[in-house]
Amino acid sequence: MVIIEAYKGKSITEHPVEVVERKGTGHPDYMCDAIMDAISVALSVEYMKEFGTILHHNIDKGLLAAGRVQKRFGGGRVLKPMELTIGDRATFRVGSKKIPVSEIAIESAKDWIRNNLRFVDPDNHIKYRPVLAPGSEELTDIFLRHGKVRGANDTSAAVGYYPLSPAETVVLELERYLNSKRFKDKYPETGEDIKVMGLRRDSILNLTVAMPLIAGYVKSENEYFERKEIIRKEMLGFLGRFEGFKDIEIYFNSLDEKGRGLGGVYLSLLGTSAEDADSGQVGRGNRVNGLISMNRPMGTEAAAGKNPVSHVGKIYNVLAHKIAKKIYHRIDGIKEVYVLLLSRIGTPIDKPRMASAQVLLEKGRSIKNIKPIVREVFEEELSGINKFCAALAKGKYQIC
Repeated sequence: MVIIEAYKGKSITEHPVEVVERKGTGHPDYMCDAIMDAISVALSVEYMKEFGTILHHNIDKGLLAAGRVQKRFGGGRVLKPMELTIGDRATFRVGSKKIPVSEIAIESAKDWIRNNLRFVDPDNHIKYRPVLAPGSEELTDIFLRHGKVRGANDTSAAVGYYPLSPAETVVLELERYLNSKRFKDKYPETGEDIKVMGLRRDSILNLTVAMPLIAGYVKSENEYFERKEIIRKEMLGFLGRFEGFKDIEIYFNSLDEKGRGLGGVYLSLLGTSAEDADSGQVGRGNRVNGLISMNRPMGTEAAAGKNPVSHVGKIYNVLAHKIAKKIYHRIDGIKEVYVLLLSRIGTPIDKPRMASAQVLLEKGRSIKNIKPIVREVFEEELSGINKFCAALAKGKYQIC
């Protein structure tokens, strides 16, 4: 069933207050999401190589427990490593053939850390605790049933929207810039654990940025505040390219206070607060479009790590945003699009129980005239769902 209707509310840009957040690469919640999804991709590759199909797995439960470090200006040492718990279900055996699931999971986690966190040694700074087990017979049986398209392994709803608002764009792009190779090459003293919180009040955008400086690069409290001011000005320069705001204000490491030594600065040994301050968990981070937007509809599913061929908690979350974007670009005169997808467990994933589009149109446009085109987009995307799932399995779509 496909329902297409006019969106009755205001555009996001017409709201007097907008709040949007992004957790960056080194944030413990982001780390959990990204690592669990990397494990799912690696298992999908292994299953395809060995059996020609993706088998049952859901690596969507994960906890990163903070470690303990000793920091000082100029360096420090790790006292207790972080601990990563990896769950939840996977296929370990088909007939006489065994799959080294735990080994794949640990190596995938290490590879992600090695490629994304410059100061974390994946062999010595983190302990790994796989708690993976075989799935239930009924859910596993979904993968043995005949049909060109898998049945949904859950009854779940997902929502997506497009386009991003100017405030959402700024928050997303600022974090990406601060964690880019270009920025890290220029400012290697900055850590990867970045959080950007944006508050727009009418046309004024207020940004609060948390980003640690690396202890090994900072020799004193004075040097910390000198470097901090240089980096703050760099951020302001980057933000100058964004138009449409009366003013953009930035607050950087707001807990800092001069004269308090280590207690008054945001210093990190490894670049992530998981070293000694903050644990992480799957599902507490960004939605699949990279943002936590308080003014937008949001689903509660943790997409990261879920299998890409039957778990609609992943498939429909990403697909809803993809469909919304396609509708927006295909039809002139649209301000915003919101897409809702609802599954019923056991029903083929290309046949959602409900598919809905709410379209906010420019003045003078008629919902009646665009309904056939919107319906056409739904049909195109759902009919090509196997190709979409194959791309998901290879990690070609952003999850966090």
